[in-house]
Amino acid sequence: MSATVFLVSTLFNLYLMVVILRLWLQLVQADFYNPLSQFVVKATHPIVGPLRRIIPSLGRLDTATLVLALLVAMAKIFTLNMMLSGGGVNPLSLVVVAVLDVVKETLSLMFWVLLLRAILSWVSQGQSPIDYVLHQLTEPFLAPIRKVIPPLGGLDLSVLIAIIALQFLQLLIQDTIGIY
Repeated sequence: MSATVFLVSTLFNLYLMVVILRLWLQLVQADFYNPLSQFVVKATHPIVGPLRRIIPSLGRLDTATLVLALLVAMAKIFTLNMMLSGGGVNPLSLVVVAVLDVVKETLSLMFWVLLLRAILSWVSQGQSPIDYVLHQLTEPFLAPIRKVIPPLGGLDLSVLIAIIALQFLQLLIQDTIGIY
């Protein structure tokens, strides 16, 4: 049973990360024609498209994509609960846990994007289209760190500091809420 739970959880988490990535790409107004952006749009548009007809955007925030992220998290929690306990779920707790799951996956996605950007900076030297999108995604929160701590001897510590801050936030949420 644990292998099945792992597989179901992983599949839901991967799609949730793609949905969150779509929301993030839209918030930073990343290059729409980039191959990564095109993949994310094509993977999420069959569901986001119809939702957009029902749920309007609020400024730059695509609320239809945010609702989809919450729905994916709720479906994951409901499915895992049915697999593990076979019982129903309290609707209010389902929504609360889904919001926490979206926050957790957002922080996790941010960590992986930062890590990937750091690794690609050693290899690609900014020539890859993926590197360009990763730069667009991470620069809004790395630039303020660089203002406080500039590169030391050509070594940019902003990614390291951002990763430490993300890990701190995850632990703080885990300690505050008790579940995670």
